[in-house]
Amino acid sequence: MKQFIEFKKQREMSQILSDTFGFLRNEFKSFFGVFFKIIAPYLVVMLISYGFYMLQVGDLMSLSLGGSGSLINGMAVFMIALVFIIATVTTYVLAQATTLFYIKSYIKNNGTIDFSEIKENVYGSFWKFIGLGFLVAICVGFGFLFCLIPGIYLYVPLVLSFSILAFDGKGVSDAFSDSFTLVKDYWWVTFASLFVVGIIVMVTSYAFALPATIYTYAKMGILSGEIDAENFTTADPISIILGIISTLAQFLLNIISVVASVLIYFDLNEKKNFTGTFERIKNLGGDTEE
Repeated sequence: MKQFIEFKKQREMSQILSDTFGFLRNEFKSFFGVFFKIIAPYLVVMLISYGFYMLQVGDLMSLSLGGSGSLINGMAVFMIALVFIIATVTTYVLAQATTLFYIKSYIKNNGTIDFSEIKENVYGSFWKFIGLGFLVAICVGFGFLFCLIPGIYLYVPLVLSFSILAFDGKGVSDAFSDSFTLVKDYWWVTFASLFVVGIIVMVTSYAFALPATIYTYAKMGILSGEIDAENFTTADPISIILGIISTLAQFLLNIISVVASVLIYFDLNEKKNFTGTFERIKNLGGDTEE
């Protein structure tokens, strides 16, 4: 029997990390079964468009170096890039929403999930997630543009706004503003937790990107000391496949960050509101009366 992970409780940083991987390990088959049922078509479009984009960019650069670049090739790259961007945004939004609503169903049903409920919530809140993501991106982007510190300061609470949107059922503006209230007095603790998780995800992502980097360097002749610019600009099936694998790995590793952010959200919510404690006391009282 799978161990039930209690989300609504306070945790130390080490517990957030262990429960993040514990949840994904325990729910691996069930979670990814639901996950890919919802996002698989969009993920396929994202990866295929990425492959075609890399192929077209390589061809365009080769033509440009040869002096015979064309407007048609430029337009093809633009259209494929547009499809890739739209598919990427859609896939990442659906992936985050699916993860959040899977956990919500998991908590609500004490370890079991309702696929139809998850799917309905994911598609029903799609534009809310788009709107909130756009708002967060603008604020954090401006923060990093003017100075690094404001960007980091804004990122810490705003990354939790998506959990507020999903679990509290708030609107975009309320989720945005409530995230600052939630993190107040706990900014440094939240930052530390997100930072450690981010380092783990980043290092693992680099590990998956390493084969593509090594192949590119070998192809260019950097490893042998004989640099060939033509080989650098020409895309080939191996480099495209390695790039797709790296992109897919980075996409899936993002799930770790989402699950960790949910645990951080419930940790702060418990410290501020004692929601889980009150629910357990209420359930205990109900069991006693029976």
